[in-house]
Amino acid sequence: MSYQYETRSIGPLNCGVLQTENAPQQPKLAVVMCHGFGAPGDDLVGLAPELLTHLDRADHVRFYFPQAPLSLVEMGIPGGRAWWMLDLELLALAAEGKLERDQRDDTPDGMLEAVGQLKETVAEIRSETGLPMNRIVLGGFSQGSMVTTDLALRGEDAPAALIIYSGTLLSQQAWRSGAERRQSLPIIQSHGRQDPILPFRVAEDLRDLLSESGCDVTFLPFDGPHTIPQIAYEGTIQLLQNLLDA
Repeated sequence: MSYQYETRSIGPLNCGVLQTENAPQQPKLAVVMCHGFGAPGDDLVGLAPELLTHLDRADHVRFYFPQAPLSLVEMGIPGGRAWWMLDLELLALAAEGKLERDQRDDTPDGMLEAVGQLKETVAEIRSETGLPMNRIVLGGFSQGSMVTTDLALRGEDAPAALIIYSGTLLSQQAWRSGAERRQSLPIIQSHGRQDPILPFRVAEDLRDLLSESGCDVTFLPFDGPHTIPQIAYEGTIQLLQNLLDA
């Protein structure tokens, strides 16, 4: 299978756009995937071929990979991007197992601004594809999954589905209120039991909040650290195929 890939500005964000070489002008499903803190903007682009290879009617899926708005060059991370800034010392302590980061009652400085920029980009994606929000999947890894979770739960319209790779619970009251408006929203959530960056128990609490609010959560725990495992790929393939078949 051959692919077309380009980078261009969509709304306020630069985006990578990937689809099959034989893709029609208008897709039937769009997938917006946001990278994590410190990664380059194209960090998750390699996911798309892995997923498309296993999908029936893969030509009808278009992937978008927004680049986070903040550069981390001045923090000594060349090419690194962030949706909002983190305290690197606290992050290092967490990675060393010396600090548990439970941020469930926090709305990090800069997060809502990042969500607003992503919202504008998604609006442009809707315009260029002609797709309603219920044919657009939102997802991401780590910090990227937090910005898409916030948009999925608090945006005006529900997305087709939400993918949370190694995310965490933030803005607990607002997210619960938003989740209660997203009855039966399909959600894939994966998390490593040995994740030192974002605790597994908080991921379980996020799962419970979403499930108790009526969302259709497929929780995929795995023995491993802060990463995207094979079980998450498999769950995502099944999710996308179900949406294509609908």
